Amino acid sequence: MFKTAEWTPNLMVPLSFVIATLAALFFKTVRQYARLRHIPGRPARAGRSGGSLIRIGPNHVVTSDPGLLRHVLHVRSSYQRSDWYYGLRFDPTSDNVLSTMDDAEHTRLRSKMAAGLTRNQYSGRGVEHVEAKIDRNLRALIELLDTKYATAAGAGGAAFDLGRKAAFLTLDVITNIGYGEPLGFVASDSDVYDYIATIEAQMPAIICSRVLPWLVDVLSSPLFKRLLPSHKDALGFGKIMGIAKSKAQERFGPDAKVQNDMMGSFVAHGLTQAEAESEVVVHILAGSDTTATAIRSTMLHLVTNARAVAALRAEIDAAGLGEGIAVIKEGLRIHPPVAALHIKLVPAEGDVWQGVPLPGGAKIGVSVWGAMRRRDVWGADTDEFRPERWLEATPEKRREMDSSSGGFDKLRCEDKAEGQEQLRNPRW
Repeated sequence: MFKTAEWTPNLMVPLSFVIATLAALFFKTVRQYARLRHIPGRPARAGRSGGSLIRIGPNHVVTSDPGLLRHVLHVRSSYQRSDWYYGLRFDPTSDNVLSTMDDAEHTRLRSKMAAGLTRNQYSGRGVEHVEAKIDRNLRALIELLDTKYATAAGAGGAAFDLGRKAAFLTLDVITNIGYGEPLGFVASDSDVYDYIATIEAQMPAIICSRVLPWLVDVLSSPLFKRLLPSHKDALGFGKIMGIAKSKAQERFGPDAKVQNDMMGSFVAHGLTQAEAESEVVVHILAGSDTTATAIRSTMLHLVTNARAVAALRAEIDAAGLGEGIAVIKEGLRIHPPVAALHIKLVPAEGDVWQGVPLPGGAKIGVSVWGAMRRRDVWGADTDEFRPERWLEATPEKRREMDSSSGGFDKLRCEDKAEGQEQLRNPRW
């Protein structure tokens, strides 16, 4: 009889692999830390009074310095997009204008989309009747307020949640401009397809995927992919993807529908069907939420400031514009609609800013909130909602303030013009 020798598993191989991996991660972290040890980590409030750089991780720094931001973010800057942008993929298998890390591809997409997004197209070229569409949707919101929420006695009516209604308005506006018709949030006075509720529930995961980009690869694996939104979904973000897909299909092929809306402009300027579908979804998500945030925050600070309300009312009565523009600019300053890091990579050869070395491959993020609270730019009353600061400033100071708050070349919001048009509407 033959005896079978007992097999004893050798745990040394996997154990050695684990130890080696942990050691590599440890030394990598130590090396990254050592490269940036000359940049201190400081409390969030420190960015208000100056200080160009604040360290927030082994290989990460942030800045609120307008000069450094212009240096990093201007069109011909050698700073490249980092993997932070990878987390902006809504489809884990393909990039969009927000998520692509290739600057050349990003520029190509933006140039093709520009006609559907820039303010000079509101005259009727590219996208038709944008201002009229904004007016129409705003009138629908006012009608809803008059017929459902207002009462003769001024009491007893249902509560009017402007925060939620602002989202209804901006979603109807962006879909009306995007592919020709509003989704009907205002008309139904409801969260159509549970879109807003779904986005609010998913937002923590979206934010995590930006700072932990490897999560996108995990979620795109066969094990998790079916948990992600799909154009076949009946509700939520997936439903919006499905609507955009069907609208894009109508614009291609032998019987293609031609419309002078945002999607039509994308198609006319050379975007493929997949790109047109993806980019409209991007602008529905990004354009509606940021504009709604701007409306909410500006109205909140305005209605809680009796002096600002009185000044604005006086100007409206006199048919002026200066105070109204100042209110909008101050609202966008005191509560920026977008406060994302927009992390860039320091060029491989490294860089130096005001005598501080920045090693190649380090990651530098944008502290938007800090930039809007800098006392050396905005003054000692930086925490106060004071629209007059824009009216009192000298022309030179106003240019500095506009430059600090208006976005930089590589950060300009594609939907900025449409959002500003909604904020400027006198019906507010």
